[in-house]
Amino acid sequence: MIKALQDKRAELRTTLDGILETVHTEQRDKLTADEQARFDAGESEIRGIDERVSELDEQIRADDAAAEVTRRYTSVQVTSEPEVYRKGAQLSYFRDLYRATNKGDHRAAERLERNNRMVMEKRAISTTTGAGGEFVPPDWMEDQFIAYVRPGRITANLVPTQDLPPGTDSINIPKVNTGTAVAPQSSQNTGVQQTDLTTTSVASPVVTIAGGQTVSLQLIEQSPLNIDDVVLRDLAADYAKQVNTQVLLGPGTGGQMTGITTLAGTNAVTVGTTTIAALYSGIANAIQLIHTQRFLPPTAVIMHPRRWAWLMAQLDSQSRPLVVPAANAPMNVLADMGPQAAQGYVGSILGLPVYVDALLPTNLGAGTNQDEIIVAKMDDLILWEGGVKAEAFQQTYAQNLSVFVRLYNYTSFQPARYPKSIAVIGGVGLAQPSF
Repeated sequence: MIKALQDKRAELRTTLDGILETVHTEQRDKLTADEQARFDAGESEIRGIDERVSELDEQIRADDAAAEVTRRYTSVQVTSEPEVYRKGAQLSYFRDLYRATNKGDHRAAERLERNNRMVMEKRAISTTTGAGGEFVPPDWMEDQFIAYVRPGRITANLVPTQDLPPGTDSINIPKVNTGTAVAPQSSQNTGVQQTDLTTTSVASPVVTIAGGQTVSLQLIEQSPLNIDDVVLRDLAADYAKQVNTQVLLGPGTGGQMTGITTLAGTNAVTVGTTTIAALYSGIANAIQLIHTQRFLPPTAVIMHPRRWAWLMAQLDSQSRPLVVPAANAPMNVLADMGPQAAQGYVGSILGLPVYVDALLPTNLGAGTNQDEIIVAKMDDLILWEGGVKAEAFQQTYAQNLSVFVRLYNYTSFQPARYPKSIAVIGGVGLAQPSF
């Protein structure tokens, strides 16, 4: 209200200044009768505004002082005293409050203090439900909701990805099974070597990965958040997890992909003891198997985060770490350490980048406590994906005032182009590590 009055005063002041400016511009020594009347009316209104602003300002100061008195006398210790403002008494609570606030009456302030102590003794209120707590509602910070955590699609992102071809439920790739041959010609004008190549093909099914959630219309319309967006984000996160799981572990049956670790014909390496020497030799063995059968180098080592952590914990005979930061210019080390990461790139070993993927299983082997390590030439694999589709449907749920939110996509994965470009390391040497 004070702001509005001040704005009005400024407007009036501008009008009066305009009247005087007109007189000055026209070089007159006095106002016309009309100008004088408007000038006097404006000044009178300005004085009225000043008086009203002064009254409001005084009231604000009084209210602030009353609030301070109330605050000051509502937290004292309870004592046993007779009621100050009892029924039929000559004392008035509101009169004392006025006199203590506006007149500085110390005896009135003392009576208010005694009364406050007795009220607190009779009924102490707090934030407990039923004792005042209903007046302190919880603050829900919906915009900072805690999403459900899931591991990401680390291994799937290492595979070259292509757009899924439309109009098919299977992707077939021709493959040369056995090749032609050449040989030295025994003599001139004699027959040359002739060996016919044979062919086959590898196929991968188009897999549908989908999920949905029925949401009440009331939740969608009344929630301060876009709850359908919350659901769809969660579905998208789980879609990424499921694609990665399929790439790693898909069984190839029941409408699922064939994964890297379930593919037939890959190189298998067994680590028999839980020692750093055995594991190091196992990784080197996996690399040479790819070298000697695929004739090209692998591009990545993928392991579970616990296995990399175990590697980082290893020390030599002088208690020096065997996995150290590459920036330290290490000598005679097992591996180089990259940035600390829960998933994704973490360093290198034997000249290959190391990635940790929490979706690698840790319940393998007879003791259900083993994990595996993958060494592979990842660009020999192909992952096809369509565009993820997110939709909401109300039609079939209209009678229940519900909406079905769904997310789906079509994918296909082919790890079998060159099975010998993959090596899977396992065995009792990869049982649960101790630190």
